Amino acid sequence: MLTRSTASIKPAEVEKKWLIIDAEGLVVGRLASLIANRLRGKHKASYTPHVDCGDNIIVINAEKVRFTGKKATDKVYYRHTGHPGGIKETSPAKILEGRFPERVLIKAVERMVPRGPLGRAQMRNLRVFKGTEHPHTAQNPEVIDVAAMNRKNSTLSANETADKKAAN
Repeated sequence: MLTRSTASIKPAEVEKKWLIIDAEGLVVGRLASLIANRLRGKHKASYTPHVDCGDNIIVINAEKVRFTGKKATDKVYYRHTGHPGGIKETSPAKILEGRFPERVLIKAVERMVPRGPLGRAQMRNLRVFKGTEHPHTAQNPEVIDVAAMNRKNSTLSANETADKKAAN
């Protein structure tokens, strides 16, 4: 039966799935936008803007993400220490080579999710790991092949992708 009211889902009615994404060779911005949409729940027909209805996402191999063009060296990330004249800058290449390379992807997703209590709750559903090991095997995460969705999502060639699949 058709109604004239929009169905608004309640937090108790939300069905959350566990998803796993292998970020090896994937383009940062494209991956981040896909993750942000999944975290918010915008891929679901029951999407409700004021409810955390997104999925739980696990990202592995976050240190192997790629930037297109010269963004890895030319892009600049700014932060401020809070003191006068305390602006600091760094590049994605330096962060990826550093101690916490997963922060590049976390920050990219964080900037695509709304600020506020709901956005922070949605970001808690994202787990990013720099290696292939993760402690969430008990949740039986469903694998998402982002590289197969669009040829621009991955910087790996067709041969490298085939070799990667053969190794798994």
